[in-house]
Amino acid sequence: MNPNEGDEQARRTAEAVARRSYGKLVAFLAARTHDVASAEDALSEAFAAALADWPRSGCPANPEAWLMTVARRKIIDVFRGQRRSEIASEELQIMARSLEGAADDAERLGQIPDQRLALMFACAHPAIDAGIRAPLILQVILGLDAKAIASAFLTSPAAMGKRLVRAKEKIRQAGVPFGIPEREELPDRLDTVLEAIYAAFAEGWSDPGGTDVARRDLTEESMFLARLVAELMPEEPEALGLLALVLHAEARRRARRTAEGEFVPLAEQDLALWDSRMIDEAEALLRRASALGAVGRYQLEGALQSAHVYRYRTGHDNWAEVVQLYDALLALAGSPVVAINRALAIAETHGPRAALAAMQGLDEDTRLAEYQPYWAARAELLAKTGAHADAGEAYEIAIGLEHDPAVRRFLQQRQAGLVG
Repeated sequence: MNPNEGDEQARRTAEAVARRSYGKLVAFLAARTHDVASAEDALSEAFAAALADWPRSGCPANPEAWLMTVARRKIIDVFRGQRRSEIASEELQIMARSLEGAADDAERLGQIPDQRLALMFACAHPAIDAGIRAPLILQVILGLDAKAIASAFLTSPAAMGKRLVRAKEKIRQAGVPFGIPEREELPDRLDTVLEAIYAAFAEGWSDPGGTDVARRDLTEESMFLARLVAELMPEEPEALGLLALVLHAEARRRARRTAEGEFVPLAEQDLALWDSRMIDEAEALLRRASALGAVGRYQLEGALQSAHVYRYRTGHDNWAEVVQLYDALLALAGSPVVAINRALAIAETHGPRAALAAMQGLDEDTRLAEYQPYWAARAELLAKTGAHADAGEAYEIAIGLEHDPAVRRFLQQRQAGLVG
């Protein structure tokens, strides 16, 4: 193997390990140091060491174990450099033993069928501020960067980055336990875990063609984790609702692009390309969730997906029922994203002017200033009222905010179709 081939193999191996195991490795290190930032720094140095060593010595059979060993040494070296007293020496020995052993966590991991899921529940510890728990999971366990996380939570990357840094500092200073929770603690942490899984799925789903390897892996992992939660907690209706929701969404993936890669809106999709097996499973999950008698966000979102499937399969106009579902979801979640989708449904029942009236006030929500679907929805509604100049301006903003070339071309075609 020549040097260039060795470099390339090392890079590919490191990238693959980062995609599948970065969060798991950080979380295991943080569980023993109570310092997420130091765990991230140590692992980053371990990856740098791997890229220097693996081209010469070859990629190890177990790259995760290699990285964990190097990262452990980095953490111990940093701690040794910071603390030199006899007391610190004792602390160092304790830390070294903690980093080497994971018997307690390993025993409890047996109660939860996947380590990533177990560590997501650990990140949902009540001592961590509620608003940052899901973003922390997305970064530490699932490896999303601050920009992607910020987009999911309608905030700026800079603000999200600062919140994540503060959360990690609090974990370090307060010694927040980062270990695997007991089974009886799981229900109180479930909402956070579901929120993180759904946000990760949405990020992965933003690559409809599945051409982005990282996003494709993220979609698959999110669906896998959603299924694990439903299997772990089969009496939790929201766990069932989330799995139904992602199955309904994923069932339409093949229909979201033409053979040439062009974007296809829901109303124009080829139903033959929908995955009937996924849809049937999603419907069965929603029925099971409904029988448990506690309605929540993910069940309602799953029911909305189900309503769309029913309408296109039967040709039956059910927009009034869709608006009712959005009313319930808006009352429950209060999200501007829900308000936008509700307005689009209102347009189908009461016309575009009523929909625009329903969207009044949303322009004052600064979180939507750079949210492409808001501007695309506004442009569509304005176009239907004949306000083509205003619609054109809204389309222009939406086009500028859209990163997907196929969706951008679709919006440009809609803008070009405006008359007058």
